[in-house]
Amino acid sequence: MMRSLIDKYNVAGPRYTSYPTVPYWDTDTFTMQKWKNALIEAFNESNEAEGISLYLHLPFCESLCTFCGCHKRITKQHSVETPYINALIKEWDLYCDILPTKPKIKELHLGGGTPTFFSPENLNLLIKSLLNRATLADGYEFSFEGHPNNTTEEHLQTFYDLGFRRVSYGVQDYNETVQKAIHRIQPFENVKRVTEQARAIGYTSVSHDIIFGLPFQTEAHVTETIAKTKSLKPDRIAFYSYAHVPWIKGNGQRGFDESNLPSGTAKRQQYELGKTLLAEAGYHEIGMDHFALPSDSLYQSMTNKTLHRNFMGYTASKTKAMIGLGVSSISDSWYGFAQNVKGIEAYYSLLNEGIIPVVKGHILNTEDLIIRRHILNLMCQFETSWSLDALKFEELPEVLSNLEEMEHDGLLTINNSTLTVTEKGKPFVRNICMSFDLLLRRKQPQTRIFSMTV
Repeated sequence: MMRSLIDKYNVAGPRYTSYPTVPYWDTDTFTMQKWKNALIEAFNESNEAEGISLYLHLPFCESLCTFCGCHKRITKQHSVETPYINALIKEWDLYCDILPTKPKIKELHLGGGTPTFFSPENLNLLIKSLLNRATLADGYEFSFEGHPNNTTEEHLQTFYDLGFRRVSYGVQDYNETVQKAIHRIQPFENVKRVTEQARAIGYTSVSHDIIFGLPFQTEAHVTETIAKTKSLKPDRIAFYSYAHVPWIKGNGQRGFDESNLPSGTAKRQQYELGKTLLAEAGYHEIGMDHFALPSDSLYQSMTNKTLHRNFMGYTASKTKAMIGLGVSSISDSWYGFAQNVKGIEAYYSLLNEGIIPVVKGHILNTEDLIIRRHILNLMCQFETSWSLDALKFEELPEVLSNLEEMEHDGLLTINNSTLTVTEKGKPFVRNICMSFDLLLRRKQPQTRIFSMTV
């Protein structure tokens, strides 16, 4: 039965870190003034009560991992660190200059690229410079992504002294054949070292990222990787489906042939196996592709219904405003999105002219905001409701009609104006969200722009 469902529902679709998704942004009517107005509106509504989120994109890596679809710049020249840090500080200053009051930081996350490409000294300078123009919200959470091969004890101590208590390590898979295919040679000993160092210093949440569906990967590899992961007992685990998107410009996903990838059915079997093994180890499924121990803030946010999802992935706080700094970063004001230029040289040039380096964006209309709420509910709580008039929209009857087949297949139930995703349907939550995605339904893409849902 699962095989037939996979064959039926394994289609290209968004991962819904936003709605509308980036390919469906109305960039023609977007202006910087509209973006600033949308940001200030969200800031005024949320800064004092809950604070805002800040995301820093640090794009540099010393080598290319061929599974990665993120925006990066490959270099071994660490002279790039200082100019980039100065640019991030300049961009933050430009945002602080337009905000009506001093921002209160609830969440701060460093992603990449490889944040630990930067020296501890430069990272210390960066974070202190940013915080000079901000205050801290109650219960703030700072986190960063660390590469197990180059994260040092000095990195961990520096971040800890700055207020960081959560670190995420990219593991992917421990099998050497898989590691060679994705150009990410990373011994278990390195992951063990940095995990234990983080705990010894005092980090309260250590996360490991694992990927299934990688080239040459088998169920035995997944079992081995999760067994080693369980021995380190990270507080949360991201168990991602490999997104094969080799058509993206600058993407390194060409280190293997597509015939080396597991089939859709094999990928789903890898996921179900991993999910079972993680459950046996005490991990609870959080939204899509995430697992956490009951002691972790991500699990607690799920139980008290404050789990949120944005361009940083799943977060424990529902901040309305998220400012993204750095090349290719995307900012989210709830009422609008804005993405920075992707080229480092263009990024520097705009900042030198005193211009916030946004290249495109989208301002959400009333329909967008309603659909965004439904998709966010589905991705974070596996249910949504339209019992309130504010969550009804003109095409709702048509959406419900299109969901009948999924309900017949046992993926969801609809009762009293509430849709609930079943256990059987959780692997297909992206497909369920696609039924609500009116923009995708009105204009199907003519070329592949999304990864497969399974």
